Amino acid sequence: MRTVMKAFSIICAGTVLLAFAPQQVPSPDLETISKIREEGFQRSRVMDIAGYMTDVLGARLTLSEDMKEAQYWAMEKMSEVGLSNISLQPFMDYGVTWDNEYFSLHMLEPDYQPLVGFPLAHTPGTPGKITAPVVISELTTRRDLDRYRGRLAGAIVLTTPPAVIDLDRLARATPRRTDEELRQMEEEVVPPRRGRGSPTPRNPDLLSAGEKIAFYRSEGVLALLECRSGWPGAVRAFSRPGSGQDRWSREGNLDSLPIIAVTPEHYNRMYRIRARGIPVTVEMEVRNRMGEQVEQACNVIGEIPGTDLRDEVVMIGAHFDTWHASPNASDNTSGCAVVLEAARILNAIGARPRRTIRVALWAGEEQGLHGSREYVYRHFGNPDDPEIGIKPGYDKFSVYFNQDYGAGAFRGIQLQGNEYARQFFRAWMEPLRDLGFTAISIRSVGSTDHIPFDAVGLPGFQFIQDRIPGTGGHTNLDFLDTLQEEDLRKNAVIMAVFAWQSAISDDRIPRKKDQE
Repeated sequence: MRTVMKAFSIICAGTVLLAFAPQQVPSPDLETISKIREEGFQRSRVMDIAGYMTDVLGARLTLSEDMKEAQYWAMEKMSEVGLSNISLQPFMDYGVTWDNEYFSLHMLEPDYQPLVGFPLAHTPGTPGKITAPVVISELTTRRDLDRYRGRLAGAIVLTTPPAVIDLDRLARATPRRTDEELRQMEEEVVPPRRGRGSPTPRNPDLLSAGEKIAFYRSEGVLALLECRSGWPGAVRAFSRPGSGQDRWSREGNLDSLPIIAVTPEHYNRMYRIRARGIPVTVEMEVRNRMGEQVEQACNVIGEIPGTDLRDEVVMIGAHFDTWHASPNASDNTSGCAVVLEAARILNAIGARPRRTIRVALWAGEEQGLHGSREYVYRHFGNPDDPEIGIKPGYDKFSVYFNQDYGAGAFRGIQLQGNEYARQFFRAWMEPLRDLGFTAISIRSVGSTDHIPFDAVGLPGFQFIQDRIPGTGGHTNLDFLDTLQEEDLRKNAVIMAVFAWQSAISDDRIPRKKDQE
């Protein structure tokens, strides 16, 4: 009887194990990984790619003429590194093109000083060179309108309070991730919840940014100056308030005023002088070029064709667009260079994946993940939206890997709550542990291009990256000099290995819904 019960227990246990058995995890392909490492570390081109993008191509605002030229270069580079099926894929009507062609700002009185700044995207230029007095406007509520009405004509207005500058930022070293920090991330079994809190009701008496601009325009103001940066020497220049709501329209651009973001030291100097009651005079010229017609924004796509599973897809990608005050080396030129270098490495060693490896350089990320989201909807669908539905590619998709959070070395990967992916990543990580790539975290992270995949139930992942000093993403300070070559070489090797292993696995990466 005891023998029978023991056999029954073994059968039951086996049944349970089969019911919850993980998919077959392929052992790391050590021969190919060795070739990837050799090519990626001894014959790397990642800094050459990043250097050309930052130094020659420069800033790449979505749907600017600069972005269009850069995307044609990206297609040529994809061809050069051996990709095929290269295409420029439109994803939505995005508005009119906008490019800054010239900018000059000088304080003339009470002392001469060249001023560092940059116009906000999707704003108009000035009618040539203008010279005008600077005034402070503390315009907050509707009650303030009467206080300034009739007093601002012909002026250039300081519209924000003095910036609070973090004086320790440059002296304070930015630490790389410590072993203890990575250990704590790995030991979390439940992803940390993001507290949203209760929404704060809007005070109807407060003026919106659009209402302020309309008032200044009606009063005959010539231009607006602002500072939203607390970093020494940094200009944070984004897009005109309301540009997303009107879809970056020509009418919205022309209905605005020239708006200039100024470095905090220069902005504060003007503010303090005016607060003393001493006149400030500024000379300014802004030339912005905008299109006449609404155009479509595009992603750049290329492929390494698969073999026996060629209709299934593994994707790697990064956003190609930037803000316009610098080439944005860390955000996200570094990610694009890593992705292109990973593709180059695989082609250089003659790798022939089973699944097709698709490379994506996204647009519209900085304005709200538009390029990757529309691509996912068009090619894979959305099972939670009946109007979009599931596309044929949905069941053929395996995984997407993304780089975006700066230019630091990959130290691990975030699971996005997908526990069943852990077994795959743990196995593939073993031959890469000497690169400091050791951590797997259950955490979910947002705000970049893996999110549209994850949102529709497809496996999409972002790597855990080191923080590195000196980078100034979204500012005028983000140049090639801040990148660290060893980090990018490691990232390209890791990206190539994870793409390769995903593309040769017998099974696709499990989905979170597979676990329900």
